[in-house]
Amino acid sequence: MISTSQGRLQDRRPLSIIDIGSNSIRLVVYEGLARSPTLLFNEKMLAGLGRGIVSTGKLDPEAVTRSMEEFRRFRALSDQAGAEHMFVLATAAAREAINGPDFIHRAQDVLKTEIRVLTGRQEAHYSALGVISGFHPANGIAGDLGGGSLELIDINGEAIGDGITLPLGGLRLQDMARNSLAQAAKITRDELARAKLLKGGQGRPFYAVGGTWRNLARLHMEMTNYPLGVMHHYEIGVESAANFLKQVAKGEIEKVKGIEGVSKNRRSLLPYGAVVLQEIMAAMQPSKITVSALGVREGFLYSLLDPAEQKADPLVSASEELARLRSRSVTHAHELVEWTDKTFAAFGIDETEDEARYRHAACLLADIGWRAHPEYRGKQSLNIIAHASFIGVDHPGRAFLALVGLFRHEGVFNDAAPEIRGLATPRYLDRARILAAVLRVVYLLTAAMPGVMPRLKWENRGNGTLALVLPASLSDLYGERPAGRLAQLARITNRRLVLAVEGGQSVSVK
Repeated sequence: MISTSQGRLQDRRPLSIIDIGSNSIRLVVYEGLARSPTLLFNEKMLAGLGRGIVSTGKLDPEAVTRSMEEFRRFRALSDQAGAEHMFVLATAAAREAINGPDFIHRAQDVLKTEIRVLTGRQEAHYSALGVISGFHPANGIAGDLGGGSLELIDINGEAIGDGITLPLGGLRLQDMARNSLAQAAKITRDELARAKLLKGGQGRPFYAVGGTWRNLARLHMEMTNYPLGVMHHYEIGVESAANFLKQVAKGEIEKVKGIEGVSKNRRSLLPYGAVVLQEIMAAMQPSKITVSALGVREGFLYSLLDPAEQKADPLVSASEELARLRSRSVTHAHELVEWTDKTFAAFGIDETEDEARYRHAACLLADIGWRAHPEYRGKQSLNIIAHASFIGVDHPGRAFLALVGLFRHEGVFNDAAPEIRGLATPRYLDRARILAAVLRVVYLLTAAMPGVMPRLKWENRGNGTLALVLPASLSDLYGERPAGRLAQLARITNRRLVLAVEGGQSVSVK
């Protein structure tokens, strides 16, 4: 029997995926099948199966030997982690090599499970599903760059449009171009001429999927001193991208700032990834480059969910999981969501769809730092939220969530974490202070426990005055501390607010 700690969700059953790519092979064990999957264990090897396939037509023999040894280890690790199911996916190199079928047969014997050799169309489809699962919503062209192929596909919401697979993976392109970046650019340009769908992407985002492009994005973060090292939903403007890619495509990769953070085995492919992205930008003219940390593996997992689970909000789902794991009461967290719905309506605060989603998530996350020392709860909450493996949220939205956690504990005008405040829009910064001020009032009335909030109500007392009314049975909760917090909320929102007991005392706080 496997013993799990209370830091794990007890209703989840682990499963694993092995992704056999042209350059890397990766084992990922997930805590369970969920809308926002959590990694339980993650390991990869850079096997280079597809190296030399252009000239030989075969998988690299040394890489095959190393892979079989690693498959044995991956099987043991998957079992050790308690994975009840293992799914194995193989992509371009395994499906195209002359000795691919023999490799798959041997690998199946070692892994003791069936291997799904994806067609180019299937690979593009799962990659698209990965992007769909990670953005709310996605609308643009997704490009998944592996070692052996490039999958391009049009995405609009949940709709998957035209797609194409091209032989432009980093290893293959390096082989075809015979280590010439100039020749690689010409080959890429000729191949992309077949991708008519790129014209339909003009003015829309390009979603960059795959390890090579993620490493390029990491270098761009280093070059621009970007303050948040979270890869998913990192956005690069077209002008900044063009200047950066031009530098990398020169081939002098060792001179690029931050290159020591990229494994040496991957460095040689970065200029080829830069060349491919340059040519895509020229052909597509996107509005921006958006990095996706989700691809084929996550798309495959998403395909296993039922339709209702697929439609769930991934950010809210992940936030609820953290509330279950780390808050004093998940019921109280849900009450916060409903009560702030009513509060924002009473205050006449308008919200976009994303602003409402982010507020809901912030309420679910509001108490995850309670075990820390009171002086550090705000900073700990900010750090956890800012760097959490959330999907379905952009970086300004992530900054909003983190700042609510900071302000709720340390005061709405706390000036800590200027780098995170710099990522939030002025509107998000203002909303974070308002929501935190609301939370600071209600926590003093509930002691972070459920049952009180559903009994609180806002009443219009005329002359622009709103009263926060406690029922008579809760009159003992009335006091100067919550009145003081309500006064701060009144100043922030420029409203006249009153703390009152039904049928009893009241005090105007502005």
